[in-house]
Amino acid sequence: MGFFSDIFNRAGRVARGQANQSMSVVEDATFEATVRQTVADMKTELNNVVRSSAMAMSNYNRLDAEYQKYVRQSQEWKERAGLALDAGNEDLARKALARKTESDKQVASLQTAVESARQASESLKGQVADLKHKIEEGERTATTLVARKNAALAQRKVSEALAGVGKADNAFAALSTFEESVAKEEATAKAFDQLASAGKDTNLEAEFAKLQGHTVDAELEALKRERLPKVELPKELPPAPGR
Repeated sequence: MGFFSDIFNRAGRVARGQANQSMSVVEDATFEATVRQTVADMKTELNNVVRSSAMAMSNYNRLDAEYQKYVRQSQEWKERAGLALDAGNEDLARKALARKTESDKQVASLQTAVESARQASESLKGQVADLKHKIEEGERTATTLVARKNAALAQRKVSEALAGVGKADNAFAALSTFEESVAKEEATAKAFDQLASAGKDTNLEAEFAKLQGHTVDAELEALKRERLPKVELPKELPPAPGR
């Protein structure tokens, strides 16, 4: 069982290694698209948050509008009560104040809910602003990451090419292979040449070389003689003195 367990473990490691390598290749090929999609997902999430925040803020706006309506009504009934008193009609002033009291109750009832909704609305606006800022920062980071990734890949390819450890069809590696092939052929040709000259009589070759050397020496001496200046003798002797 231990043998089979070891085999399965090794096979599992190989499979995981291949899967990780394949995933790395896919990630390298789709890195930019993946980063851009991440930013797009962040924007989608922002849109969802904005919609939810808009609904919450709409609730605050509705409550606040209702609250402000009763505040205005309270002020209006108070002003009417004052007009009734000025006209000497206390009964009408009393009725106006009763209506004001009803409006004040509505104001008190809505005040807590409006304040809570206002705080939630302000908090949501701040969170949305922070989220927008983070997305803008994320876009800048994504652009930087893509540029750094592309630069790193380019640098790695150059380094692999110079080291000769790139892909199987690497031109530098192929040239090195060609050089090794030529060197092998040259060594083989030299070996055959050595075998071909193994049966020759070296002494006989040396004697012929000496003869060739003598012939060159003889030609050199003849050339020297040809180039010596020639002395011409006079045709007639001059007469003897005293004759």
